[in-house]
Amino acid sequence: MEVIGYVASVCIGLILGMLGGGGSILTIPILVYLFHIDAVTASAYSLFIVGVTSLIGAIPKYRDHFVNLRTGIVFGIPSILSIFITRMWIVPSIPEIVVQPNGFVISRRFALLGLFSLLMILAAISILKNKKEPTPENHTDQLSLLILEGLIIGFLTGLVGAGGGFLIIPALVLLTGLSFKTAVGTSLFIIAINSLIGFLGDVLNFQIDWRFLLTITTLAVCGILIGNRLSTKIQAENLRIGFAWFVLVAGCLILVRELLYS
Repeated sequence: MEVIGYVASVCIGLILGMLGGGGSILTIPILVYLFHIDAVTASAYSLFIVGVTSLIGAIPKYRDHFVNLRTGIVFGIPSILSIFITRMWIVPSIPEIVVQPNGFVISRRFALLGLFSLLMILAAISILKNKKEPTPENHTDQLSLLILEGLIIGFLTGLVGAGGGFLIIPALVLLTGLSFKTAVGTSLFIIAINSLIGFLGDVLNFQIDWRFLLTITTLAVCGILIGNRLSTKIQAENLRIGFAWFVLVAGCLILVRELLYS
């Protein structure tokens, strides 16, 4: 299973490079199901892996003018504050048994992975419902909503240990009217900062296996370099639809798996 996990780690970067998000959709299941790391530690490792990989992947996107720095900063600053607070103080305080209504135990793992999968499903549906890509003519740049969205997504991504691209991209497209490819590049920029800042909140709370973590991260970086090249050969609309279906299917599989085996 570990060999499969190492091979799958390349796919983390591949998905990030092509779609600008979804790396954590693979990272957390790989760490939990293939390497048998507990969900909370996996969420910490995921932040580092996805953060470093996204940072490297954002560089060629920026050179190709697919990163909107203004939008990334406006969205990113409140998100950074939210994710750091969540990882530093909120996540460590979550008990092993969250609630136990009528004998049905909701564990910390089920709560985190269940929330993670539901967010994925809702994000995918929002993309599929908006079949036409927004243009600058049919939207208004809603600054206050963008800041609020940054705070909310920072909290949610901090809670589940996800980079948040599957939430950030729909927000950027719907609230700012960025083209999908620009939203992808801007998402990588935001994910990199969010994830690495979030990971700083974990360094003092977890025992980090740096050798393992750097190995997985190196494999993911190789994947994102490949993914960036492939993304230039695929139309934006096909990337958008492919991203939505990938997130939807992965979210459903994780939810079903947790419901059956928790």
